[in-house]
Amino acid sequence: MESIEPNARIADLVGLLYVLNFIFKDKTDLFELEKEMEVDLDDLLPIVYTASTLGFVNVTDGDISITQKGKEYIGASPKKRRVILANSLDNVEPFYSALKLGSFKVEDLSTSLEENGIQTYNTPSGNRDLEITLIEWGLYSGLLKKTDEGFEVLKLSSPS
Repeated sequence: MESIEPNARIADLVGLLYVLNFIFKDKTDLFELEKEMEVDLDDLLPIVYTASTLGFVNVTDGDISITQKGKEYIGASPKKRRVILANSLDNVEPFYSALKLGSFKVEDLSTSLEENGIQTYNTPSGNRDLEITLIEWGLYSGLLKKTDEGFEVLKLSSPS
């Protein structure tokens, strides 16, 4: 199963989508994108991979293009963006496993991921990276909330 890259951030996702949509008019070569965004390819690839996993971009033969879902995301209100993101995360690790657990500590989720063969967060800094991912993507989207004990899955609601 696909997973969110530990080094991918929501601000990077928004920047990537804006550059693709407004500067490149939907499609470009990855190396042109790297030049325009003034980042090293190694720093760009985690967000490209994550954006592709979430369905916001397509990557084929070194070219990257924004999808209709990506366009909808950047054109949406902040509240609707959160709903689009939450709906995109539910079939992507670590959120797929988090949804099954309901409420959990980072260590419990890490164990569940390892048992399911997900190695993305199986590193010396894995639990820290996992917690940052849960906060960055899960809390922002409204999919999760932070509790004294760890995290809890919230019910999703449609945007107004």
